[in-house]
Amino acid sequence: MSTRSIAVANQKGGVGKTTTVVSLAACLAERGKRTLLVDLDPQANATSALGLEKLEGGSVYQALLGSAQLADSIRPSGYDNLDIIPSEVDLAVAEVDVARAENYLQRLQFALTPIAAGTTATEATATGTVAPPYDFILVDCPPSLGILTMNALAAVDGVIIPMQAEYFALEGLAVITRVLQQVRDSGANASLELLGIVLTMYDARTNLAQQVAAEVRKHFPDKVYKTVIPRTVRLAEAPSFGKPITRYDPHSYAANCYRSLTEELLGVGPGAAAEPASPTLAAPSASPPSTPATV
Repeated sequence: MSTRSIAVANQKGGVGKTTTVVSLAACLAERGKRTLLVDLDPQANATSALGLEKLEGGSVYQALLGSAQLADSIRPSGYDNLDIIPSEVDLAVAEVDVARAENYLQRLQFALTPIAAGTTATEATATGTVAPPYDFILVDCPPSLGILTMNALAAVDGVIIPMQAEYFALEGLAVITRVLQQVRDSGANASLELLGIVLTMYDARTNLAQQVAAEVRKHFPDKVYKTVIPRTVRLAEAPSFGKPITRYDPHSYAANCYRSLTEELLGVGPGAAAEPASPTLAAPSASPPSTPATV
């Protein structure tokens, strides 16, 4: 299996973007997929969500400028099969500095290519064998459509859009899907694919959530994941403990929803049949919650 690179993006903040990318990364790692999480957001929330510190000079910043190898910024997350390139506040300056560089939309693409190809692996065992390349590279984008997000869209194979089930989110969805088309048309990434839209912070008790979900499925019938992510206290608490939900409360409804979403992702598209989980990594059973997992 070649490395699949995926950006999790939405220019609207507060839609569960970082929670989704961290949870997906943790679930993929749980299933034995070697995963690299790239925190491209200067707020560094994905870095904090894994309990890691923001270290000056440890982000993608220098690699975007061509003055360092991106592979040198890879750090272990503390969880098996999951590594991270953390972020830092100084990454916000990249919006200005990268814009002045030649091929400014492809800077992240150039930096990620050796990692995706497995040609810069620095890990080695006692026997001297080099670690295999990553199965997945997930990129957490800033909540904007600036230079950093555009670099991510130009560098990855596909995009997942987390979307809160509310009216303004519908307007934002129209904007970002238009941007994806512009990236394809410009030649920056002609093969960029919208992998799917995931509804987050979903409350099935409200008519608005159900109406928005129905509207999204109407306009994107083959691009909305069947799994929806509920609004739960445990999911909101997990980042403050520096753990993904699958480690903070592994038997929770939210954790199992993200496992279900991961199965859809591994099945190559919303609603597709997923790869069977190995017996040792199968998601634990949970009692049926009051809020349904699908709409």
